[in-house]
Amino acid sequence: MAMSPLAAMMAAAAADDAPLVLHGIGAAAHLLVALAVAGRIVFVWSCGLRRRGKDGEVGGGGVVGIRGGGGFRWGGVVAAAATWGLAVFGVALAAYAAYYRGGGGGWTRGAVAEEADAVARAAAWLLLAAYLRFRGGGGGEEEERFPAALRMWWAVFLLLSVVAFAAHAVASLHGVPVPARSWALDGVSVLAGVALLLAAFLGRREPRGGVSAAAEEEPLLNGGAAIENNGDDCAAAGASIFTGAGFLSVLTFSWMGPLLAVGHRKTLDLDDVPRLDPRDSVFDLLPSFKSNLDALAAGERDVTAFKLTKALVRTVWWHVAVTAFYALVYNLATYVGPYLIDSLVQYLNGDERYASKGQLLVLAFIVAKVFECLSQRHWFFRLQQAGIRARSALVAVVYQKGLVLSSQSRQSRTSGEMINIISVDADRVGLFSWYMHDLWLVPLQVGMALFILYSTLGLASLAALGATVVVMLANVPPGQMQEKFQQKLMDCKDVRMKATSEILRNMRILKLQGWEMKFLSKIIDLRKTETNWLKKYLYTSTIVTFVFWGAPTFVAVVTFIACMLMGIPLESGKVLSALATFRVLQEPIYNLPDTISMLIQTKVSLDRIASFLCLEELPTDAVQKLPSGSSDVAIEVRNGCFSWDASPEVPTLKDLNFQARQGTRIAVCGTVGSGKSSLLSCILGEIPKLSGEVKTCGTMAYVSQSAWIQSGKIQDNILFGKQMDKEKYDRVIESCSLKKDLEILPFGDQTVIGERGINLSGGQKQRIQIARALYQDADIYLFDDPFSAVDAHTGSHLFKECLLGDLASKTVVYVTHQIEFLPAADLILVMKGGRIAQAGKYDAILGSGEEFMELVGAHKDALTALDAIDVTNEGSETSSSRKIANLSRSASVDKKDKQNGKEDDANAQSGQLVQEEEREKGRVGFWVYWKYLTLAYRGALVPFILLAQLLFQLLQIGSNYWMAWAAPVSKDVEPPVSMSTLIYVYVALAFGSSLCILVRALILVTAAYKTATLLFNKMHMSIFRAPMSFFDSTPSGRILNRASTDQSEVDTNIAYQMGSVAFSIIQLVGIIAVMSQVAWQVFIVFIPVITACFWYQRYYIDTARELQRLVGVCKAPIIQHFAESITGSTTIRSFGKGNEFISTNSHLMDAFSRPKFYNAAAMEWLCFRLDTLSSLTFAFSLIFLVNLPTGLIDPGISGLAVTYGLNLNMLQAWVVWSMCNLENKIISVERILQYMGIPAEPPLSVQDDKLTQDWPSEGEIVLNNLHVRYAPHLPFVLKGLTVTFPGGMKTGIVGRTGSGKSTLIQALFRIVDPAVGQILIDGVDICTIGLHDLRSRLSIIPQEPTMFEGTVRSNLDPLGEYTDSQIWEALDCCQLGDEVRRKELKLDAPVIENGENWSVGQRQLVCLGRVILKRSKILVLDEATASVDTATDNLIQKTLRLQFSDATVITIAHRITSVLDSDMVLLLDNGVAVERDTPTRLLEDKSSLFSKLVAEYTMRSTHT
Repeated sequence: MAMSPLAAMMAAAAADDAPLVLHGIGAAAHLLVALAVAGRIVFVWSCGLRRRGKDGEVGGGGVVGIRGGGGFRWGGVVAAAATWGLAVFGVALAAYAAYYRGGGGGWTRGAVAEEADAVARAAAWLLLAAYLRFRGGGGGEEEERFPAALRMWWAVFLLLSVVAFAAHAVASLHGVPVPARSWALDGVSVLAGVALLLAAFLGRREPRGGVSAAAEEEPLLNGGAAIENNGDDCAAAGASIFTGAGFLSVLTFSWMGPLLAVGHRKTLDLDDVPRLDPRDSVFDLLPSFKSNLDALAAGERDVTAFKLTKALVRTVWWHVAVTAFYALVYNLATYVGPYLIDSLVQYLNGDERYASKGQLLVLAFIVAKVFECLSQRHWFFRLQQAGIRARSALVAVVYQKGLVLSSQSRQSRTSGEMINIISVDADRVGLFSWYMHDLWLVPLQVGMALFILYSTLGLASLAALGATVVVMLANVPPGQMQEKFQQKLMDCKDVRMKATSEILRNMRILKLQGWEMKFLSKIIDLRKTETNWLKKYLYTSTIVTFVFWGAPTFVAVVTFIACMLMGIPLESGKVLSALATFRVLQEPIYNLPDTISMLIQTKVSLDRIASFLCLEELPTDAVQKLPSGSSDVAIEVRNGCFSWDASPEVPTLKDLNFQARQGTRIAVCGTVGSGKSSLLSCILGEIPKLSGEVKTCGTMAYVSQSAWIQSGKIQDNILFGKQMDKEKYDRVIESCSLKKDLEILPFGDQTVIGERGINLSGGQKQRIQIARALYQDADIYLFDDPFSAVDAHTGSHLFKECLLGDLASKTVVYVTHQIEFLPAADLILVMKGGRIAQAGKYDAILGSGEEFMELVGAHKDALTALDAIDVTNEGSETSSSRKIANLSRSASVDKKDKQNGKEDDANAQSGQLVQEEEREKGRVGFWVYWKYLTLAYRGALVPFILLAQLLFQLLQIGSNYWMAWAAPVSKDVEPPVSMSTLIYVYVALAFGSSLCILVRALILVTAAYKTATLLFNKMHMSIFRAPMSFFDSTPSGRILNRASTDQSEVDTNIAYQMGSVAFSIIQLVGIIAVMSQVAWQVFIVFIPVITACFWYQRYYIDTARELQRLVGVCKAPIIQHFAESITGSTTIRSFGKGNEFISTNSHLMDAFSRPKFYNAAAMEWLCFRLDTLSSLTFAFSLIFLVNLPTGLIDPGISGLAVTYGLNLNMLQAWVVWSMCNLENKIISVERILQYMGIPAEPPLSVQDDKLTQDWPSEGEIVLNNLHVRYAPHLPFVLKGLTVTFPGGMKTGIVGRTGSGKSTLIQALFRIVDPAVGQILIDGVDICTIGLHDLRSRLSIIPQEPTMFEGTVRSNLDPLGEYTDSQIWEALDCCQLGDEVRRKELKLDAPVIENGENWSVGQRQLVCLGRVILKRSKILVLDEATASVDTATDNLIQKTLRLQFSDATVITIAHRITSVLDSDMVLLLDNGVAVERDTPTRLLEDKSSLFSKLVAEYTMRSTHT
C-alpha cells in the first residue's frame, strides 16, 4: 500500500528529528548526573581530608578494595562492573563518532547531538564508577542500600534506554534505516540498565568489615553487646517476610507464598500474620513525619492542609518517586499496542512493507504486555504501602495531639468528631495514594493518545483533543457539587456519631427512664439529614459516571465526524488503531471523576485533620514543676486567677493563695459548685490560668471524682505501666479493700474490665483508681472526693489505711463532702464561689466563719437521730470487723463476672465479660449477598441494572464491529457503505450505549440508597432494643465502628462494587465472543487459563477474606483506645504516662496495618498470576493470527479481535479482583447483619394491656420468692427474696457492697427479669406488661448522674411533655433555679457532652429535677446523693419528703443518715433479706446488723 503524502512527510520528519530528540534528552540527563556526581565526590573527598586531619592516620582511609573496605555484596560487584562497562563503551562510542565524522561523515544537527550524547555518557559513567569505588572503600557511610538518588537514576536510565530501543524498532518497522551503532548502544544500555536495577534492589552494602570489624572497633567491654545487638536487628528484619525477600521473590510476589499457604490450610488469626517491615511501623514513621511537619509549620496553630500534604510527601517520598516511575513505564507500555495495530492489520492484509515483520510485531506486543503487567502490579503495591504509612503517621500525630488538648479545645470538639478523624479522614488520606499520580498521568496519557491519533488520522486528532477537553470541563460543575455535598455529608455524620456515642455511653439510664425510642428517633432524624446529602451526592455521581462512560464514545464520534468533514479516508487499520487508543484513553477518563472526587474528599479530610492539629494545647508553663526534693514546699499557689471559659470577666477561681509543705494533708470542702474540683485542676495545670503562679515539687498522682478505668485487666489498671513489685502490689490491694473482691472474682486481678469499668460497681472503680494512685508511689496525691462512691465502712477503712497510713509521709490534697474526714487535715480550705472563704485547722476555723459552720451544722443535724444510741468504739470495731468477711462481696461478681466459675482453667477465658470481637469465619455466606440484593424493593431493580449493562455491551461491540466491517482495509478497496452511512450508524449505536449507561447508573444509585437506609434503620432498631447485658459486654467502639466505617461502605461503595462484578463479567464474555469470531481455537487456551484463574482466586480468597476481617476487628481497639485516652487525658497527664499511651497506640496501629499490608500484597500476588495467564491467552491469539495464510480471515475483524485482546488481561484481572474486593467489602454488610440479629428485650408495650391511666395508684410493691441471676450459667444474686413495700411508705435498703441492692432495683425496672418468682405492683405482675408501660410509670435517680448534650430544658424534659413554668418549679425545688437564672440563656443554657460544664453534684440535682417533673407514684433513689455535700443531701431529702409525701420511695444509700427517716429499713446480705423493720426498732436491738452499721458510721463521724 502506497504511503499518503502526509504520512511520507511525517516519516521523513521522524527520521530526521527522532535521533536529535533522543540524543538531546540523553545528553542532558547524563550531563546533569555528571555534575551531581562530581559535586558529591568533591564534597565527600573534602570531608575525608578534614576527618583525616583531625584523626591523624587512624582508620586508614584512601581507596581500599571493594571487598576488604566494607564495600558490597555481589550487588556492588554487578553495579561496579555495569558502570565501568558503560563508561568504557561511552568513551569508545565518542571516539568512534568523532573519527567517523572527521573522516567525512559530516556534522549535521543529529550528528552533533549524537556526539554530545556520547561524550556526556562517557563523563557521567566514568565519574559514577569512580564515585562507587571511592564510596565503597573509604566513604565511611554505613548504609544497607545504595543511595536512593542513585537507584532512581538507574531506573530512569533503563527507562530512557527502553524508549530509545522502542523508537528505533518503530522506525525500522516503517522502513527508516537505523545505524548499527544505535542498535549496539541500545543493546548495551538495556542490558546494563537491567543489571544496575537488579543491583539497586538486591545489592546491599555490608557494614564496614561486617560484624567482626564492628566488634574489633568497639572497646573490649562492649564487644559482646555490639554483636548481640546486631543479631537482634537481624531478627527484627527477619520478622517481616517482605524484608528479607530476594529479587525474583519480590518481582513475582512469591514471598507471600508461606502466608497464603497457612491461610489456605487454616483460618488465619492475628498471630499468624507476620510483623511489618520496620520502616512501615509507626515507631519508625512518627519521628520522621513529626520532624517534617515541625519544619514546615512555624507553630502549633500554623498547620494547613497543604503543609500536612508536604510533610506526608516528604515522609513517603521514596514511594512517591518509585510509583511515579512504575506509572510511567505502565503508561508507555499500554500505548504500544494501539500504536502497532495499524501495522498488524496491514501485515494481515498482505502489505509488502511488513511481509517479514510479523514475528517482530508479535514480540513487540508481548514485551509491551510483560512490562505493562509487571509495572502495574508493583505500582499498585507500592501505592498501598505508601497509603498505609500515611494513615499510620496521621493517626499517630492526631492521637498525640488529643492527649495534650486544652479544656477549651476538648469542649469545641466532641469525641464523635475526633473518632471520625482517625476512623474516616485518616483512612481517606491513605486511600488517596491510589490517585496521587493521576493528575500528571492524565495529561501524559492524553498526549500519547493524540500522538498516535495524529500518526493515523492526521489533523482530525485536533478534534479528538477538543472533545477530550470538553468532556473534562463537563466534569467541573458536578465535581464542585460533589465537594459541597461531601463536606455536608461528613458534617452530618460527625453530629450523628457524636449523638450515637453519647447514647451508647448512657444506655442504662435511657432504658431505666424508658427514653431509648425517643433517642432512637433523634438518631433517625440526624440520619435523615445525612441521607439528604447522601442522596444528592450519589445522584451527582451518576452524572459523573454518565459523562465519563460516554466520554470515549463521544470522543470517537467527534473524531470520525471530523475525518468525514476533512475528507480524511477511514481505513479499518486506522479506525481500529483509533478505537484502541480511545479504549486506552478510557482509563484516564474513567479515573478522572474518581480522582477529582477523591481529591475533593481528601482535601476536606486534610482540612479537618489540619484544623484539629491547630487546636489550642494545654500550656506547658501553667505550672512550674520542680524535681523531687528540691523544695520543702510541695504545692504553692500565689495570686491565682483561673477560668474554664476563655473570658476573664467571670473567673472560675479567683484570689487563690495557699501553700502545702511536704508531707502535709490538705482537705478541701464546700457546697456543690463552689470550685473544689477546679482547685485540683489548677494544681494539675488543667484549667486556663489568667494570672498568678502555681508551683509543684515532685511527681503527682490524681484520683478523679468520676472514676476513669481502662478496659483491660484489673492488674494492668493498678500497675498503670509500672513493673510488678509483688510485695508492694499486695500491700496496695490490702489498703484499698480489694482483696476480698479479687478473691471472689473468677479470674482474680486477671479479670477483664468492660468498657469504662462497666462490670464493676461504683465503689470498686473508685478503689481501683485509688490503688492505681498508691502503686505509683508519687510525691503529691490529689483526691477528688473518691470516698462518696463507697459505703461507710469501706470509706473509713480507705481513709485510715490510705491517707493516714500509706500516705502519711506524702503531700495529700483531698476534696471531701464527709465532714468526719476533716479533723485529720493539717489545713482545711473552705471554698465558696470560687474563692477560699476560710483556711486553717479544724478547731481554728470551726467558730470563725459561717461557711464552715453551715457544713458542720448540716452534718450535726443528720446525726441528731442517733443521739440516743450509746455505742462504745471497741464494740463497734470488733463487731464490724467480724462481719467484713461475710459482707464485703462484690456486686459485679454476683452480677456479671462470676462466669463459668465451675469450669476448669482451660476454659477460663470464656468466662470473661468482654470477649474478643466476634467475627465470622470461612466464606461469606451466599445469604449475605442475597439479603443485600433483595433488601430494596425485594430485588426488583437488579434485573433492570443487568439488562441495561448487557444492552450497553452489545451496542458498544456492535458499533466497533460496524466500524471494522464497514471501513475498507485500504483506500484501494471499495467501501461497502458510504462514509456518511458509516458515521450515522456509528453515532446511533454510540448514543444508544450511552443512554443505557445513564439508566444503569440511575437505577443502581436508587437501589444503593434504599438498601443503605434500610440496613441503617434495622441495625439501629436492633441495637436500641437490645437488652442491657449486650451493652455491658460490648465495647461501644464495636458498635460505633459499624455505625461509621461499615455504614460508610454500605452508603457509597458496596453497590458499585457489586455492579462492578456483574459489569466486568459481561464485558469479559463480550471480549471472548469477539476473539472467538476470528479464532475459535483461542478457547483451547482460554478454558484452562480461566480455570487456573478461578483456582488461584479460590486459593487466594481464603487468606484475603480473613485478613480483611482482621482489618475490621483490629480497627475497633484503636477507636476504643483513642476514646478512652481522650476521656482520661487528665489522669494520663497527671501521672505523666503520655509516652506509654502513645506507645500503646503505636502498637495498636501496627496491629491494624499488618493485615492491611499483607492483604494488599496478597491481592498483587493474585493479580500478577492472573496477568501472566491472560497474557498467555493474548500471546497465543497473536501467534495464531500471524501464522494463518493471508486472506483466510478479514484483516479488519482480526484487528478488532486484537484491539479487544489488548484489554483481556486488564479485564480478566478486573473480574477476579472485583469478586475478591466485593467479598472483602461485603464483610461490612455481614457485620451490620450480625447486629440486626441481636436478641431483643421483651416488647415495649403489650396490646391487651388492661392498665388504668393512673396505675400504679397505690404504689404497693410485692416481691414473691424472687430469684434473679444475670445469665443462665451464673449463680443467683437475689435468692428467694419475699418482701412487701407498702404503698406510700419510705423504705431504705442498706447492705455492704455486693449484697444485691442494685440488682433488686434492676429487677424492679426489668433490666433483668426474674428467673423464679414475681414482682407485683398494685397487684399487677410486671412481667406481663410492656417495658415502656412499666418504666415510664416509675422514677429513678441513678447512682451515676447523667446529662446529655443539649440544653437545660432538653435535659430535664427530653420528651417535651412539660411547660416552662413546670420546669422552673422543678428547678427551684431541686435548688438549681438560681444557678440557671444566672445563665444568660436561662433554660436554653447549653449543656456540653456528658454535662462536663456542670459539676457532678449539679448533675445529680438535675436528675432530681427530672423525677420532680415526672411525679411518679414510685420513686427509687440509687445512692443518689453520693456526689453531694451533707448540706445539699439534707436539702434533697427535705425536697423529696415534701414532693413525694404520698409516694412509695425506695432508697439505697451509703450515708446511713439518708435512710434514718425512712418508715422501713431492709438490710440485704448476699442476696437475702436479713433484717426488715422500722429504723427505731432495729436501732434498739444492739445485736442487729443495722445498729452495727450505724454505730460504725457514728464512730467514724466523731472519732476519725
